[in-house]
Amino acid sequence: MVLILFAISAITFFLFWATPANPALLICGKDCNTERIAEVNASYGFDDPLIVQYGRYMSGLVNPGGRELGSEGSQEHCSWPCLDRSLQNGLQVTDSIADAIGPTFWLATGAAVLWLVSGVLLGLLAALRKGKWLDKLSVGLALFGVSFPTLVLGYLLVFVFIVKGGLLPYPDQANSSPSAGLVPFFQFYILPWVTLALVNAALYTRLTRANMIDTMNEDFIRTARAKGLGERQVVFKHGLRAALTPIVTIFGLDLGALLGGAVITERIFSIQGLGKLSIDSVLGNDLPVVMGVVLVAAFFVVFANIVVDVLYAFIDPRVRLS
Repeated sequence: MVLILFAISAITFFLFWATPANPALLICGKDCNTERIAEVNASYGFDDPLIVQYGRYMSGLVNPGGRELGSEGSQEHCSWPCLDRSLQNGLQVTDSIADAIGPTFWLATGAAVLWLVSGVLLGLLAALRKGKWLDKLSVGLALFGVSFPTLVLGYLLVFVFIVKGGLLPYPDQANSSPSAGLVPFFQFYILPWVTLALVNAALYTRLTRANMIDTMNEDFIRTARAKGLGERQVVFKHGLRAALTPIVTIFGLDLGALLGGAVITERIFSIQGLGKLSIDSVLGNDLPVVMGVVLVAAFFVVFANIVVDVLYAFIDPRVRLS
């Protein structure tokens, strides 16, 4: 994990500095003179070689004591893990991310649970009722979901349920946490969850259906039935458990796409999360914030994939933790 995060940070840092934008102009404004630009470059260390700047940045992550930001005489302590400070507003990146990570966490978690539960359930029902109306309905809904762009779906839901129908209130950032109350919380997230989950739920429906149909024709399923096991035990203990293995694999790979979809969804529903923070920082050439968001997202994706690998030991009896 450490090597992966180190590689991601290095690639992000050097690619961003390859752009022609001058960060000193972002700090002091476009009207500042040459002397002021030189002062900013010296204060922030922009005149140093890139490898020195990168080493200084990484020292805040490696050193448990953090590091000092700014030039001598106007220094500010940045506690570990220090992700530097924003070039746009001067705030420490960790503080900005701490404010934005909550809404993104609830958005991504709720959408992931929704698409997993609905996708696996519909796929299971379709496989057990193969060729019947429930199977055809599930397949039709899956095809509809796959073909519906997230951007179009989001704006359509806003128009139908908020603007035209008035069934839900306009998004209020104060309701983005469960502390605001469960009803306002779910009213705030229900449409973003559906928007972000629909496409993946449709894909997981088709995947679960195909896996279950193949699994129920395996020899070990026939053996379980021959031993006199009940159909419910055969389906859930043996069939579904085996069919979930490739689904868990794909879920780990989809986590990166989940965060990418969250960026679009947050823009549609005006959610003040990591998606909005990342877009604003990219448009503003705010390298410290960009790197901070990328590292946090990479950490959660890598950590979640480790958890997925551990789940194999519980889903597939052939896999053992070492």
